[in-house]
Amino acid sequence: MQDILIVVDMQNDFIDGALGTKEAVAIVPKVAEKIRNFTGKVLFTRDTHEENYMETQEGKNLPVPHCIRGTEGWQIRAELEALRNEKAIDKVTFGSADLGALLQQEHAKNEINSITLIGLCTDICVISNAMLIKAFLPEVKIIIDAACCAGVTPESHQNALNAMKVCQIQIENEG
Repeated sequence: MQDILIVVDMQNDFIDGALGTKEAVAIVPKVAEKIRNFTGKVLFTRDTHEENYMETQEGKNLPVPHCIRGTEGWQIRAELEALRNEKAIDKVTFGSADLGALLQQEHAKNEINSITLIGLCTDICVISNAMLIKAFLPEVKIIIDAACCAGVTPESHQNALNAMKVCQIQIENEG
């Protein structure tokens, strides 16, 4: 049995760049500590857009270029990048089907006891990936460490936590 930690989109643009917030900045030390103290496998996702971002559906709905491949904003925060051992999972949309498939394969090789998600943004990519993983692995315990997550706003962060609770995702360190 193994435990897995998913570090969602802890990239410069979401921390203090184009879409940064003070709440995102505040969780960086907690995320680093969680990674350092985690005893299982740690995987990172990386929001990845191309130069044509503004022409995409997301770009039309969120007209703020961010996480453009190869830019400083696309990079995982340096102190967290230094803790990364596995290849980052680049994702072109909120939830990553590649991540779900990878976890399903990993579970077939070595049963997964729990998957904990931390990172940004609670109300967009964290919730999307938690729900996607729940669909790929419905019997695996999915956990969100709320103290290591931040949303677009504190209210939308809380709304996402409440929505995940209803979907049988365990929320830890809330409040």
